[in-house]
Amino acid sequence: MAEVSSKELYEFKKTLKELSGKRGRGTELVSVYIPHDKQLSDVGKHMRDELGQSANIKSKQTRKNVQSAIEVILQSIRLYKQPPENGLVLFVGMIPKGGPGTEKMEKYILEPPEPITTYWYKCNNEFFIEPLEEIIEERDTYGLAVVDRKEATVATLKGKKVNILTHLTSGVPGKHKAGGQSQRRFDRVIDLAAHEFKKRIGEHMNDDFLELKDDLKGIIVGGPGFTKEEFIQGDYLQYELKDKIIATVDTSYTGEPGIREVIDKSADILDNLDVMHEKKQVQRFLKELTKDKGLCSYGENQVRNNLIMGAVDTLLLSEDLSSMRKTFECTNCGTQIEVTVKTQAEADKFNERCPNCNDTFKEVASKDLTDEFVEKAEEMNTNVEFISTETEEGMQLFRAFGGIAAILRYYVEY
Repeated sequence: MAEVSSKELYEFKKTLKELSGKRGRGTELVSVYIPHDKQLSDVGKHMRDELGQSANIKSKQTRKNVQSAIEVILQSIRLYKQPPENGLVLFVGMIPKGGPGTEKMEKYILEPPEPITTYWYKCNNEFFIEPLEEIIEERDTYGLAVVDRKEATVATLKGKKVNILTHLTSGVPGKHKAGGQSQRRFDRVIDLAAHEFKKRIGEHMNDDFLELKDDLKGIIVGGPGFTKEEFIQGDYLQYELKDKIIATVDTSYTGEPGIREVIDKSADILDNLDVMHEKKQVQRFLKELTKDKGLCSYGENQVRNNLIMGAVDTLLLSEDLSSMRKTFECTNCGTQIEVTVKTQAEADKFNERCPNCNDTFKEVASKDLTDEFVEKAEEMNTNVEFISTETEEGMQLFRAFGGIAAILRYYVEY
């Protein structure tokens, strides 16, 4: 599966947010989810069946709108020989733009960032976006391991999905009741076998987790005894993975039940990780802000200039940022200026005169302000962090710094 860039993921989230606000006058908005292995001929047959069934809808207007939406879906799927690797999702329906008679047919065709596995057809007064929202929530992957002297299980957790990768058994002998030298010799044999088993566990975890690279957000190790601590403290894991261990958990079980127990006992840890990451990013910016020559900048214009210079290492954008970047052009001489506005109503009231000929301006282009900054960041290989307002630090970024800040690669004199 191809990697999804931060910009693509942001655009996908933005589309979902837009879709979540769409409402029909009746149950006339159609959502269709098509997995990769679903035959489009079967989908077409189902759509034609639904077209026939829609004749039973009592409301003439709703019936007409549903039939129009299904016709659009049939036309759209004819453009594909088969669904893309991750499947295909279509949202089609008449969206009111004001009073009666102002409806406009809207169509959204999405290829999700993760495979969809279930075929859905839904007709309602809003689009069915819950499966796609779950996909977004599931992008972070965590490594899990349950370890004791007899067996070990390695798995990944992605959202609610657990994938068992490896199950190992040790063959380490149990306790021996012989005394004296035989007991000491047997203990050494057991310790050596346990050491070799921990080496095997480490090798499998290295193989399973290193290929996940940046998608692996952390590792949690569980087990019923002290073996998990011996494993973590020993030299069994590759150093990059060792640094990603975020918690150890005592469990009563091993195997797959032990993995489930690790997940249950780590719920609070996992819930807090994203929030803690955001807090650390903003705290890093605030720390630089207190220095005489801190590596930071904030505010729309200052950060934009630093992005263009290539001076920004990490761009911090508030998720609540909703301004637009408008381009206005002089109706006489063609001079263009760019202006940031919070609403379209504010843009409609723009009445400045051209500084060159004193003529009026007209709006010729519009872009979401967040889109503009993300695109510039991608061009400059700058890391982008979207910060929610659920934390005190996130709210401070939004209110005190306008929702736009940057951690710099080098100091810039203003």
